[in-house]
Amino acid sequence: MTATHHAPVHINAELVLIEEPPLTSLSGVMHKDPAPWLRLSLAAAALAAIGSVIALLDVDRFYGAETEPFIDQAVAQDIVNLAVVAPLMAFFAWRALRGSLASYLVWLGFITFTVYNYAIYAFSIQFGPLFLLWVAVLGASVFALIGGATSLDAHGVANALDFRKERFAAGFLMLLVAVFGALWLSDIVPALVDGTAPVAATDVNLPTNPVHVLDLAFFLPAAAIVGGSLWQRRPLGYAAAPAMLVFMALTGLPIMTTVVVADVRGRDAAWQLLAPIGLITTISLLSTWVLVRGLTHARRVHT
Repeated sequence: MTATHHAPVHINAELVLIEEPPLTSLSGVMHKDPAPWLRLSLAAAALAAIGSVIALLDVDRFYGAETEPFIDQAVAQDIVNLAVVAPLMAFFAWRALRGSLASYLVWLGFITFTVYNYAIYAFSIQFGPLFLLWVAVLGASVFALIGGATSLDAHGVANALDFRKERFAAGFLMLLVAVFGALWLSDIVPALVDGTAPVAATDVNLPTNPVHVLDLAFFLPAAAIVGGSLWQRRPLGYAAAPAMLVFMALTGLPIMTTVVVADVRGRDAAWQLLAPIGLITTISLLSTWVLVRGLTHARRVHT
């Protein structure tokens, strides 16, 4: 009997990219199915668009009881809602339903802005025919935001995705917190000392300015937490920073549009705001793009 000698077989490990279907990639970073909340946001976007159309068709009827500066802001907000926020929120929700994680992270920013915006509509604009519609948009957006945020696994996002330039985005967020915090306090603190109302409140004939309340109580602290988490490369920062940056970009659009609306309505327009707000909006959008362009649905395994 003869011995048979086999030549040694060498198996080289090669890096193989296994492309997973988009739905698999999205579900891999979720605690639970986010579809109900995405669909709820589609309803909110539709109602918001309808309300903006109705209000723009008869501005005097719906905003006639407000001050002139507040009318400028309300008209500008409706234009931005109709032209940008509602359609893009629906688009990103649809893309997320199809499995795009990048779209989901961006969608969180749109739904956050809608909550912020419609809190102002519901609590600050004089009671009128669109009140229940505004409340419906606010309620749907709040539940969609809570459901969408709690469905996301921050650790899964941090592990699955390849972010870029996170320190720049983190620093930018924290800079905005400092700038806007100082800006609002520069109006509030002198008024407290003098025993008067802040200029931002008297301009809209309200007891307090809703932007001051929402920013100082919620948005700026949240942005500081997210920015700090991203700077330290913690999961919360990776999961929430794109939404925060989208939110910041969206807040700039009505401000710039208000300048144009005021000019069209024959009022003094604060053209000096366009450059700084435009710069903040542009950097916010670019930072969002830089973060999410590193998203990958591929899993690298050795065989």
